Amino acid sequence: MTTFEKHYIGKGTQVNDLDIVKVVIPMEDALKATFEKNGITYLSFEVAKMKSPDKFNRTHTCYYQTKEQSEPAKDQKSEKQNTTGKKKSKKQPAEDDLPF
Repeated sequence: MTTFEKHYIGKGTQVNDLDIVKVVIPMEDALKATFEKNGITYLSFEVAKMKSPDKFNRTHTCYYQTKEQSEPAKDQKSEKQNTTGKKKSKKQPAEDDLPF
């Protein structure tokens, strides 16, 4: 089963009454949210509005997500075997590398 784990890397504040959010992220954390594809390095993160401002009046939070693979509990009935007694392997679906 595939799940997504959020890694919080920073917070931001909405600029006045505009649709602009100023975000501050430590560079060390920003580097953790990078990946490379075809020789180009990308930074991928999400900005979400918090339910209420924190004690520093920050209104938004930033995070990146990683895919986490976990093995489902094995059920003897769901494991199919071929005529030689060997378990059939299941192919993993191709994963999309780009977040957009």
